[in-house]
Amino acid sequence: MGVPFVDLKPDHREIENEIMEAVRKIILQTNFILGEDVKLFEADFAEFCGRKYAIGVDNGLAALKIALRAYDIGEGHEVIVPANTFVATAAAVTFAGARPVLVDIKPDTYNIDVDKIEAAITERTRAIMPVHLYGIPVDMDPLMEIASKHNLVVIEDTAQGHGAYYKGRRAGSFGHAAGFSFYPTKNLGAAGDAGAIVTDDEEIANRCRWLRNVGSKEKYLHDFEPYNHRLDTIQAAILKIKLPHLDQWSEQRRQAANLYDELLANSDVVTPIVPAETVPVWHLYVVRSRHRADLQKHLSERGIGTAIHYPIPIHLQPFYADLGYARGEFPVTEAYSEEILSLPMYPAISEAEIREVVDAIKSFVPNNAEVITA
Repeated sequence: MGVPFVDLKPDHREIENEIMEAVRKIILQTNFILGEDVKLFEADFAEFCGRKYAIGVDNGLAALKIALRAYDIGEGHEVIVPANTFVATAAAVTFAGARPVLVDIKPDTYNIDVDKIEAAITERTRAIMPVHLYGIPVDMDPLMEIASKHNLVVIEDTAQGHGAYYKGRRAGSFGHAAGFSFYPTKNLGAAGDAGAIVTDDEEIANRCRWLRNVGSKEKYLHDFEPYNHRLDTIQAAILKIKLPHLDQWSEQRRQAANLYDELLANSDVVTPIVPAETVPVWHLYVVRSRHRADLQKHLSERGIGTAIHYPIPIHLQPFYADLGYARGEFPVTEAYSEEILSLPMYPAISEAEIREVVDAIKSFVPNNAEVITA
């Protein structure tokens, strides 16, 4: 039958009429940028995250960049980021004018190895940017202790962690600020690009608002960098409608992940580990195989969609050659970049579809019998 890697249609069908009416209203009002729905969504999203303020922007990378600049982090500064992440994490640091400093990941969670952070701190370090990768929260308590000890700002990259919990609190509620992406395939996705910053600091919130809006406190008076990262009203209205459904969709993802775990327990792939005191939201369900290319081909031939997040680590990207890192400096990240494979995951995925994916995985016979042991 085949299973797509992601299917956005079922969830949108549930709220189609509500979305279409909201879009129609905005078109008739012609209030397309930073309209009333932006303020309404910001209020709802701040409450959802357990934060005082949310600032809507046009994408997740901009959210991280603006948060850094709001804290005056830029030229001559360093920001610690995980080696295993999407390039936007490092790019936000670069575009803010600072230098990303990479830290390898923990073998079990694929998130930044908190125990290795202090060794990466220098006199130029100003911030740590942990990434709640795949929707699994970072171990934030010891990370925040390190940040406090060294007087560093923490900006959480929560692009994949909407609604996840760590010790009873939402991901994005621990650092000084957090950035979110609402790219359409994210757990909370817009109908295009969108993002947000959340914080409890009123001054930082105001700076973020000014920075997103051509650096302007008032029209034609530009006190800050004149970025243009405003959130479209239509995107905010759609996000506002979808937000009340997010916890239910996250629970459906958890049920799907649990079934994957159960059915893949005796297979030749390594399944994810859920750290204690976390409630993931499974933006991605990622397994590992030393025969990834052949396995991916095998699944593709059976109509099963997969993806690789991420095939080339940050330090091996051509754009970041000038960081000076060599192959072998981040062994866990490098090893996993050749093994990780993301399986179909979305709220509406059915038990039958998951079983079809698992049956296809179990029918795969590698040319080399060697498999990974967890």
